[in-house]
Amino acid sequence: MSNRIETLEFQAEARQLLQLMVHSIYSDKDIFLRELISNASDALDKLRIASLVDKDLSADTSDLHIALEVDREQRTLTVRDNGIGMSRDDVVQLIGTIARSGTAEMLRKAKESKDAAASLDLIGQFGVGFYSTFMVADKVTLLTRRAGESGGTRWESGGEGTYVIEDVDDAPQGTAVTLHLKPEDSEDHLFDYTAERKIREIVKRYSDFIAWPIRMATENPDQAASTDEDGTVTTDVQTLNSMKALWARPPAEVDQAEYNELYRHLSHDWTDPLETIHMKGEGLFEYEALLFIPSHAPFDLFAQDGKRGVQLYVKRVFIMDDCQALMPNFLRFVKGVVDAHDLSLNISREILQQDRQIQLVRRRLVKKVLSTVRGLQTDDAERYRTFWKEFGPVVKEGLLDDVDNQEAILEIVSCASTRDPEQTTTLREYVDRMKDGQDDIYYMTGDSRLMIEKSPHMEAFLARGYEVLLLTDPVDEVWVERVARFDGKPLRSIAKGQVDLGTADEKESTEPEREQQRKDFAELLSWLTRTLHEQVKEVRLSSRLTTSPACIVGDTHDITPTLEKMYRSMGQNVPHSKRILELNPTHPLVEGLRKAHEQDASSDVLSETAELLYGMALLAEGGELADPSRFTRILADRLANTL
Repeated sequence: MSNRIETLEFQAEARQLLQLMVHSIYSDKDIFLRELISNASDALDKLRIASLVDKDLSADTSDLHIALEVDREQRTLTVRDNGIGMSRDDVVQLIGTIARSGTAEMLRKAKESKDAAASLDLIGQFGVGFYSTFMVADKVTLLTRRAGESGGTRWESGGEGTYVIEDVDDAPQGTAVTLHLKPEDSEDHLFDYTAERKIREIVKRYSDFIAWPIRMATENPDQAASTDEDGTVTTDVQTLNSMKALWARPPAEVDQAEYNELYRHLSHDWTDPLETIHMKGEGLFEYEALLFIPSHAPFDLFAQDGKRGVQLYVKRVFIMDDCQALMPNFLRFVKGVVDAHDLSLNISREILQQDRQIQLVRRRLVKKVLSTVRGLQTDDAERYRTFWKEFGPVVKEGLLDDVDNQEAILEIVSCASTRDPEQTTTLREYVDRMKDGQDDIYYMTGDSRLMIEKSPHMEAFLARGYEVLLLTDPVDEVWVERVARFDGKPLRSIAKGQVDLGTADEKESTEPEREQQRKDFAELLSWLTRTLHEQVKEVRLSSRLTTSPACIVGDTHDITPTLEKMYRSMGQNVPHSKRILELNPTHPLVEGLRKAHEQDASSDVLSETAELLYGMALLAEGGELADPSRFTRILADRLANTL
C-alpha cells in the first residue's frame, strides 16, 4: 500500500483546548491514565460486540486485554489494547477535531474566567479524553489498526497545533498510545509515570473494576529468581486490576464475605456493614448500585468537611468520591457504589446536580434505603435499634430537607417515651396505643430525658396516664415545628398552649370550681402580669400542674426558647417571644401569695416573691435566669427570715 504521510492542523477549537490544558495548572494530572484505560476498555467492548454481530470479521478475540508498557530509559509509557482499533478516517475525526457542541462557548468562558480552578472545572464539563495526555507528555504517538483491515495508521503530535498522520503496514490489531513523558515536577503535581508504584496506585484508584485485565510487566521481587545467568533482571507479567465489580454480578453469585471486603475497601471501616443493598435500574437510564449501611456512625458524621455521598462510576471507571448528587445529606452515612452506563466520564459535580437522570437515580436510591430500614424495623428489631441509635439524629434531618420522603421517614422515626424507660417507640406504635378520645400525639423537647420527665409540664399527663414522646436531639426542636401531623394526628407540644385533659363529664362537673378560682385569683393574676411584664406576656391559672406551683409555657404558634437560641447562634435575627406563666391554684405557695396580695398589694416582699416564683418555674424547665445573682440574693434573704 502507498505510505501516505500528512502534516495536518488541529481543528481551531481543538488547538485552543490543547493550549489551555497544557499551560493551565491541573491538580489531578493522574486522570490521563484513567482516560486512556477507559478508551481501551471501550475498544475491547466494541470488538467483542462486533465479533458477535459479524461472524466473518477477521479479528483475534482469544485474549482481549489492556497492556501497560514502560521504558524507563526512554521515559515512555504505552497503553495498548487489542480491541476494535481505528481507521485513518477515524483518527482524523476523533482526534484531530472535537465533535462536541458547546466547545466554543466553553473556551469563551474559560478565557473570561480569572480563576484557573474555575477554568479547569469548565474543561471537566466538556470532556478531557485523549487531550489529557498532553498534560504529562511532550509528544504522543498513536499506532492503530482497525479489526478486519490490513493496514494501520500512525498519528503523532507535540500538542502545538499540528499532527503528523501516516499509513503503516505492520500495525497490530487495536490501538497503542505512547506518551513521551515530561520531566518529573512534584510542585506541578507531575509525577514519575514510569514508576511501577505510581501506575499501580492510579489503576487501583480509577480502573480497578474495569472488566478487562490490565497487565504490566513488573520486576520479580524474588532476587534469587530475578536474574538470568548473564545478570539480566527478569520480569513477571501481572494483572493490576481486580475486575471484581460486585455490583455488576447477580446477587445470588456474591457471598456476604465479598460484600464485606468491598465495604471495608470503600469505607476504611474495620467492622462489617449493618446492611447491604444491591439494586439495578433498567429502562431509559441503566445503572447498578451497591450500597452499605454501616454498623456504627463514622467519626466525621457531623463534621462540615466530612465525607458525603457514594462513589460514582461510569461503566466501571471511577469518576468521583463523595458524589453528593446521588445521596441526600440526611443519608450521608451510606457508603457504596453507583455505576451509571450512559454518563460522560468527565461529567462535573455541577452538571450532576442538574442532570435529570441522576435525579431519578437519587430518588430511587433514597426510597430503597428507607424501605430497607423499614424492613429492618419490621423483621429485625435488634439491628433496627442499632441503626437508629447510630444514625437516628441524622435521618431526622430529612424531615426538614426532603418533603417528598417525609412520610417514609416518619414511619422509621423512633423516640423515647414515658411508656418505657429503656425501649424507644415508633410513631406508628404510639398512635396504635393512643387512649380513647385522644386526638393529639403529645411530645416535649429538652436537653435530656431526666429533665423532661421531671418537668412540671408532665404532671397532668403522668397523672392521667397519657404517653408523651421525649425528644432530646437538637434536630427535634426543628422538625416537630415543620411536621404538623402523622397519620392524620396533630403533633402537639405539652409545653405550649392550653391543656385540658379532662373528659366532657369531668369538665362539666368541675366548671363551677374553675369559675370560682378565676374570680378568686383575678386580681392576683392581673397584678402579676403587670409586675412581670418584662418577662412574660400573661399570667394565668393552669390545668396541667398537680404538684408544682408554676410553670412557663409558650403560645401555640410561638417558637421555643431553645429554637430561638439556635437561630440566633446561626446569625438569624429572630424576635424574642415572651411566654406565659401558669399557676397551680391548689398549691400552698400560690394560695399564700393570693392571700398576701389581698392584704397588701404594694408590699416589696410580694414583688420579690413574684420574681422567685417566676425564677423557679424557669429553672424547673432548664431555662437560664437573666440575673442569677439577684435571684440568689432574694432567695437567701427569704430563707434567712424563716430561721
